[in-house]
Amino acid sequence: MRAMIAMSAALLAGCSMNPPLTKPTMPVPAAYHDAQASGTMPDWRQMLADPALQRLVELALENNRDLREAALNVAAVQAQYQIQDANRLPALDATAGGSRQRASSADAPNGAVTQQTSAGLAINAFELDFFGRLRSQSQAAFARYLASVEGQRTARLTLIAAMADAYLELRLAEEQSALTERTLADWRLALTLTERLHAAQQRSGLDVAQAAGQVATAEADLHARDRALHLARNNLELLLGTQLPQDLPRGRPLAQQPVMTTLPAGLPSELLARRPDLMQAEQALVAANAEIGAARAAFFPRVSLTAQLGLGSAEMGSLFKGGNRSWSFAPQITQPIFHGGQLRAELKLAEVRSNIAIVQYEHAIQTAFREVNDALASNQTYQRQIVAQQRVVDAAALRERLSNLRYGAGQDSRLELLDAQRQAYAAQSALLELRRDHFKSAIALYKALGGGVS
Repeated sequence: MRAMIAMSAALLAGCSMNPPLTKPTMPVPAAYHDAQASGTMPDWRQMLADPALQRLVELALENNRDLREAALNVAAVQAQYQIQDANRLPALDATAGGSRQRASSADAPNGAVTQQTSAGLAINAFELDFFGRLRSQSQAAFARYLASVEGQRTARLTLIAAMADAYLELRLAEEQSALTERTLADWRLALTLTERLHAAQQRSGLDVAQAAGQVATAEADLHARDRALHLARNNLELLLGTQLPQDLPRGRPLAQQPVMTTLPAGLPSELLARRPDLMQAEQALVAANAEIGAARAAFFPRVSLTAQLGLGSAEMGSLFKGGNRSWSFAPQITQPIFHGGQLRAELKLAEVRSNIAIVQYEHAIQTAFREVNDALASNQTYQRQIVAQQRVVDAAALRERLSNLRYGAGQDSRLELLDAQRQAYAAQSALLELRRDHFKSAIALYKALGGGVS
């Protein structure tokens, strides 16, 4: 029995029918359109330095249900790999049994009762993997396990980016709500003054109607801001997997957000080592290639053996006495002859799936390259746009002050003042949105470069 097991183990390292794995060349240019100097990607804590955001990301990494599901998927695929890999080793079972039998009266007139007791070790239908079929299947299962690990890392990176985006939406909703409240308070005061001047016959009813309409517009905007604020909080709690903590550190305003906006892009080839989704696609390619080897090996003979070594006796008490040993050895070889084209179809299917995996791998690389280029282009233009928008805000504020003075002096109409106030309000709101978009573009670049997954 020992010699048989040793021989079986030695035959496990049989030949492999896997075709050579040739990765396709990167179907993208050798450099980004707006390349930056290469360097080390920062950790997500360095990237997102706002203490409130850091706390929220930590809570999300602990409680987010999508991330938990990804971890469970990894555990499930790991178990599948262990099941598949176990087929390469012989399964040794201990057996014990007994039987009692009374023959019919016609066969044994005296009604004798016979019994048999046995115990032993058995190997049942263990396949000797001469042509690497089981090994190829094990390699494919292991590659799928590695792909699931990369899928978990992808989910982690996606969650970090989504948390940062949701947090910026919350900051924007809060600051726009505060801006609208300040504007509404100013416009209500202006309406009160206009009504008093109208009562003193120094302003017309048209001025009162225009001021009242302006206040109503701000009130409607405030309701919209409150709705956006509630929706942003709901989205943030969904990503967190729990309620917002009461002891959350005070967040920083958009103008002071310590989010890194300059990141090292490096070379397109470095994405293959940074982005977990590309490594996941690569492992899927490895698995598909190994499945071709398993389909090829199915055309060759399968050699399996069943063996048993044990003891047998008619009496339990004499089971372990000398002379009761028994053994059996039953090798079997199976050569496929006619399967109605099933084996060829399975090989063809494995080859097609491998080609699909190659196309998906190339598409993943192209998508990653485009995402990096888009994020680079956006990140480099937002800062200049914010500077220009700040000039718009300053000019609108100056116009509003001058229009207010000219209106008070009777040199301008109320309509001119209303237009100046609305322009100033819209310019400030647009500046807040630009700051939000600037930081979101930096986060998009961070995600596109595969950061935050160490």
